[in-house]
Amino acid sequence: MKKVFTFLCAALLALTAAACGSAVTAVQDNRTAADTPAAQTQAEPAQGKRVLVAYFSRADENTGVGYIEKGNTRILAEMAADITKGDLFEIKTVKSYPKEYRPATEVAKQEKENNARPEINGPLPDMSKYDVIFLGYPIWWGDLPMGVYTFLERENLAGKTIIPFCTHEGSGLGNTERFIAESSRAKVLPGLEMRGCKAQNSQTEAKAEMEEWIKKSLADIK
Repeated sequence: MKKVFTFLCAALLALTAAACGSAVTAVQDNRTAADTPAAQTQAEPAQGKRVLVAYFSRADENTGVGYIEKGNTRILAEMAADITKGDLFEIKTVKSYPKEYRPATEVAKQEKENNARPEINGPLPDMSKYDVIFLGYPIWWGDLPMGVYTFLERENLAGKTIIPFCTHEGSGLGNTERFIAESSRAKVLPGLEMRGCKAQNSQTEAKAEMEEWIKKSLADIK
């Protein structure tokens, strides 16, 4: 009888140990899954919102930075896409602008005076997939590049949230937040303005500023 009792106690302890071992393993597995970069970055930065980062940018000769291979606004757009884990779309016109700064500004001025809507190259994104659009652009003659208006007016953005950011060399955002709201019928949140030379030459500082602004902007979405 004593041997039977001893055997039963040993068996009970073995089952208890196995059950505890299973429980500990399950908790560790869940914690590991939650701590993976994918789990942290996909839900946290955009707070469950589906994000598109759309931008217009021009490389070549720019004021304040000279000849560049990657446009100032493109640099910020890529940062925004990385921070939010959103999709990236370049608003690129069919007709390219002159590589030299002064001739490019003259073309941009003529387009603005004519209220032109340059044709965009390639298909536009399916906006039904997105809740939030971060919209990047340089300031040209105190305004959006005309190709950005083409994008805003061709897309169905009603009910979306647009969060603008721009590069400039002294003008700031100007009235572009209002222009975006009027052209898109979307909700427009306060934008970020940054000098092109900072985006181009001080990218660590620029990204830190972008991260802080994006976090606040996404928290403001109701």
